Amino acid sequence: MDNIFRLPELLNNKEIFETIINNKNFKIERIISTGQTTPEGTWYNQEEDEWVILLQGEATLLYSDNSSIALKAGDYLLIKAHEKHRVIFTSIDPPCIWLAIHSSC
Repeated sequence: MDNIFRLPELLNNKEIFETIINNKNFKIERIISTGQTTPEGTWYNQEEDEWVILLQGEATLLYSDNSSIALKAGDYLLIKAHEKHRVIFTSIDPPCIWLAIHSSC
């Protein structure tokens, strides 16, 4: 048993990716962000759909069409496969706790 809100020691300001379940149909992961963003000029262009919920903190996503979405605790969204996006803000205090489900179904 574990707790989704448990915060491990956050070393060197690195983002933490923890796989909870991974099988051939989907992957569930917990992500802890403390101010990290996608490097400038880099876009996520994933092969699968990603449903994500921000459980704690605040974050902002930017899409390749220059639209953005600000997220606060409890907000969730579906990012379709090949929908180019990047993270341009994550809160430090409190840290962002994300739950992401990646699926090719």
